[in-house]
Amino acid sequence: QVQLQESGGGSVQAGESLSLSCVASGRSLSSGAMGWFRQVPGKDREFVAAINWSSGSTTYANSVKGRFTFSRDIAKNTGNLRMNSLKPEDAAIYYCKASLTADITSMFGFWGQGIPVTVSS
Repeated sequence: QVQLQESGGGSVQAGESLSLSCVASGRSLSSGAMGWFRQVPGKDREFVAAINWSSGSTTYANSVKGRFTFSRDIAKNTGNLRMNSLKPEDAAIYYCKASLTADITSMFGFWGQGIPVTVSS
């Protein structure tokens, strides 16, 4: 099992920045990955970004590429999502997910409780 604790959400104006953190505890993510997904009411949860825990390689949704940066601190078992130039369409509940394999989009994994991000125009 992996437990995830998210922090850092909040309300900002369009164009501003916000950082989200996700601390993992329990089983090691050394062979796995961590990702961020987001969801707005009435829509499916969508992929935002992911990081391979051992290599640090990242992938991003096209909608956030160039604006969001995902990094990890292995010693602290923490993933950090830096969100710059936020847009109103970035507003959502953001969920951290951890996978024990490299495929963060598989049906398996562990989810955080979600953290709201509000972006005002």
